[in-house]
Amino acid sequence: MLRTDAGTTLSHLDVLESEAVHIFREVAGEFERPVILFSGGKDSILMLHLALKAFAPAPVPFTLLHVDTGHNFPEVLEYRDRVVAEHGLRLHVASVQEYIDTGKLRERPDGTRNPLQTVPLTEAIQQHRFDAVFGGGRRDEEKARAKERVFSLRDEFSQWDPRRQRPELWQLYNGRHAPGEHVRVFPISNWTELDVWQYIERESIELPQIYFAHQREVFSRSGMWLTAGDWGGPKDHERTETRQVRYRTVGDMSCTGAVDSDATTLAAVITEIAASRLTERGATRADDKMSEAAMEDRKREGYF
Repeated sequence: MLRTDAGTTLSHLDVLESEAVHIFREVAGEFERPVILFSGGKDSILMLHLALKAFAPAPVPFTLLHVDTGHNFPEVLEYRDRVVAEHGLRLHVASVQEYIDTGKLRERPDGTRNPLQTVPLTEAIQQHRFDAVFGGGRRDEEKARAKERVFSLRDEFSQWDPRRQRPELWQLYNGRHAPGEHVRVFPISNWTELDVWQYIERESIELPQIYFAHQREVFSRSGMWLTAGDWGGPKDHERTETRQVRYRTVGDMSCTGAVDSDATTLAAVITEIAASRLTERGATRADDKMSEAAMEDRKREGYF
C-alpha cells in the first residue's frame, strides 16, 4: 500500500495503473503516429484497457497493429476482431502468410513462425510511419526484456542496441528520435504476471476462454503440450491425446505450449500463478529455448 500526500491509500495495482496511464498520455502528447500492438493476448488486452481508461470519455487516439503469423489460435483472433469492432478501433494486420506466399519470407523447417514476424512488423512500422509502438513486454518475462527501458529507441532499421538505452529517473521519459527511428514503449514493463491477473480480476476484464482450463487435443513435443493443427504437428511418431489444459500466454500455435490445469476461474488462475516457480515464457514458449540469447538476438533484429 502507498499513502499519498492527501492521506489516501493506493494499492500496488493502483500505482501500476497510474504509471501506465501516465505513459500512454506522455506518448499521446509527444509523438505524432503511435500504434498499439494488439494480438488478443492478455497483455495486449490489458494495454488496451489501460489506454481506454487513460483517455476516457474520449476515444483512444491510437490505431492497433497485429502481426498475424497465420498460426494463431482461432478463438484469440475471434476475440481480437470482436473487441476492435466493439470499441470502433482501427486495426492494421501484417500477415506472415502473405510474406511467405510472395516469397519475401521462407517457411522454417520446424514450422515455427514467431521468428518470421520481424520483417512484417518492421515494414508495417515503416509503411505507416509509426513513431511510437506500444508493446506488452514485461521485465519479469525474460532476461532480454528485463534490459529494456519503458521508452526503448530503435534505429532506422528497427534494430535495438542496449548501449543506447536512456536513463529514466523520476518517470521522465526521453522520446527524442531522428527521422526514420522510432521508440518502442512498454507501459506494463514493471508489472508481473501475477499483477496482470490480479488487475484483470479487479477490473472484470473479459479474456479469451483459452486462458482457462478446458479440454483440448494436444501432443507432447520438447516437454510442452502443443495444439494439433495444420501448421505441422503432430508428426507421425507424436501421439495426440485429450487433456485438460490452459494457456498462460498465447502466440504461434507451433511454439506456444499449454499447461495442465484445473483453473477455470480468475481466482483459481491467480492461485495457480502465485504457486508457480516458472515464468510464463519459460514454461510455455519453445522459441525462447532455442538458445540462451534467443530473445535478445531477435530483439536486436527488430522483434519485440
